Amino acid sequence: MAESAIVSRHLRALWALPGTQLGVVGWPATKRERAFGSWHYWWQAHLIDCAVDAANRVPTPVRRKRIAAIARSHRLRNLTGWTNRYYDDMAWLAIALERAERTAGVTEARSGLIALEKPLYEGFEPAVGALPWRIGSDYYNAPANGPAAIALLRLGRPGRAQEIADWLDKTLRDPETGLILDGIHLPAGEIERPVFSYCQGVVLGVETELAVHTGEPRHGERVHRLLAAVEEHLTVKGIVSGGGGGDGGLFNGILARYLAVVALMLPGEGKEQENDRRVAAEIVRASATAAWANRLEVEGEPLFGHDWSKPATLPGGIAGAGRFTPGGSVTSSRVPERDLSVQLSGWMLMEAAYLVSAAGL
Repeated sequence: MAESAIVSRHLRALWALPGTQLGVVGWPATKRERAFGSWHYWWQAHLIDCAVDAANRVPTPVRRKRIAAIARSHRLRNLTGWTNRYYDDMAWLAIALERAERTAGVTEARSGLIALEKPLYEGFEPAVGALPWRIGSDYYNAPANGPAAIALLRLGRPGRAQEIADWLDKTLRDPETGLILDGIHLPAGEIERPVFSYCQGVVLGVETELAVHTGEPRHGERVHRLLAAVEEHLTVKGIVSGGGGGDGGLFNGILARYLAVVALMLPGEGKEQENDRRVAAEIVRASATAAWANRLEVEGEPLFGHDWSKPATLPGGIAGAGRFTPGGSVTSSRVPERDLSVQLSGWMLMEAAYLVSAAGL
């Protein structure tokens, strides 16, 4: 039902071109949004990722064609091909396309992966141990380096992924809370201290996959430590807390996705590892139960709230759409529930809950 809601409310052909589909970024949509005048590169990357989730859950020709259509449309709407100036954007798209090719057999993804792997690998600065947020920036942050490490690991560059993971743990882990902070300006050394749920998610994800890939104990130990911090500071009664719209609408869904990775993939048969897998699964299931209970039903399909622990709000028309800030981020709509990002998070959460439940966790 979460998938169906996105398909019916948000998916449209790009500029009426045959064989294309993209997500309209608001519902109800403004004229500019319907015409894809607003371009949110990384939201569409997560739309591809969710479409891959659905195709893995129940493989059908329609779902596979949808992934290919969205990927094709992403490249067309981006105007400059597959890449842009933001390493976080490119990393998210690389993750989605790699999964599309590997798990759903979408051959259209190959050219995108070739184009994206080069800047992600070559953008790494050895003197720092990380990638900047965007080309030419002095800011090195978790939102770029977390997904870049996951993408590079899955593209067969585990050494580089491990270097980035080590840098994230050494540089951005808050010694007081154990949570991952946003980023650092270099050479000034000024740390930006906001804590975002998706930064925790991507670090949990890459450390779990590195634990599988390398067998080195430090990666599992970091998962254990960070998962405990997430449970303590970012959940209330087991439910991921808070949430917003705009770019922030995706944050909790990303955390849920990578909590499911911990639940399903974290290696080890000891009590600590078993407990970590159980805790990760419980947060996903509790959050999904709450989000479902607090949804609105609109024409028989769910509308998820931006805060999963509170009843969703119905957007009232097209007024109050989000906008770009000078820094390049997207603000929330006046009613966050109208944002595609918030609804993608709900879909992501339901797919994560399906995975942990299907695994008997």
